[in-house]
Amino acid sequence: MKKDQKLAILDRLEEMYPEAKAELMFSNPYEMLVATMLSAQCTDKQVNKVTPAVFARYPDVRTMAEAQAEDLYPMVKSCGFKSKAGNIIAACRMIQEEHGGQVPDTREALVRLPGVGRKTANVVLSNAFGIPAFAVDTHVFRVSNRLGLCKADTVEETEKQMTRLIPEEQWGQAHHWLIWHGRRICKAQRPLCDECGLRDLCPTAKKK
Repeated sequence: MKKDQKLAILDRLEEMYPEAKAELMFSNPYEMLVATMLSAQCTDKQVNKVTPAVFARYPDVRTMAEAQAEDLYPMVKSCGFKSKAGNIIAACRMIQEEHGGQVPDTREALVRLPGVGRKTANVVLSNAFGIPAFAVDTHVFRVSNRLGLCKADTVEETEKQMTRLIPEEQWGQAHHWLIWHGRRICKAQRPLCDECGLRDLCPTAKKK
């Protein structure tokens, strides 16, 4: 697919999802970090159900750093693995000790935190700090490849190809366009191609 065709798809996505934004509820970098860590292999909807109580009990890095996993885990159990609770506490302890209780705003520092990978770091940078970053989750990986915007076998290669294609100032928004499209139309098992506003541009839909 030629670059102008790919850019036409991105322009259409922008038209389709002008209000696209993070669906995790947060009010500061600490809350964004915790919510994103909880969202791994879990829906944003479920995370949003548990975080109000979590943030009421542990309102900042300091209080979370002083928490015990056996107290936090029952509050976040519905979001999956027990290791998430331990990683969140350990990450906050490192932030407290090494960053004065302030969530760091560099990818290098974020990925050093327990339980924080590149995707989580990019989500925090983009949403909490407004720093250009393109996070690739399962939706972004699937939709980017289905639409022909990239041809990649890994998350890392998807990020490389997409950041070469998309202007840096649009990385954050493009991430949300693709997620919204993946959740609403281009679903993993049953993509709703007949309802898709991109069906005239999408190579996957044309094959069907």
